[in-house]
Amino acid sequence: MQIKISTRHGQISDRTREKISNKVEKLTRFFDRIAAVEVTIDLEHRETPSVEIQVSAKQKHDLLAKARSEELMAAVDAAVDKMEEQLRRHKTKIQSRRGQAARQAGAGTPISREEL
Repeated sequence: MQIKISTRHGQISDRTREKISNKVEKLTRFFDRIAAVEVTIDLEHRETPSVEIQVSAKQKHDLLAKARSEELMAAVDAAVDKMEEQLRRHKTKIQSRRGQAARQAGAGTPISREEL
């Protein structure tokens, strides 16, 4: 999994960059088919920095989570939490589709394209 961290309107320290990278790496616990993660930190409004996390999955799915807070790491935590929830829902959706297709195929009835 590739992790790209970029900033707008300012710089962050290497230590902060490493902390963010460690938090983002944990997203693979929720969905293991993540190809790349791009974290964009906007420091234009220093009092309320915003964080945007974009996850690209291997099946051509892109997920996006945004958060804004009074502290940078609080915004990162909020965006990571939102992304975790999206990844959980995405994984559940994929699993339920596979289970439904397997149950229907096992019953001997053909599966139409609309059901997939």
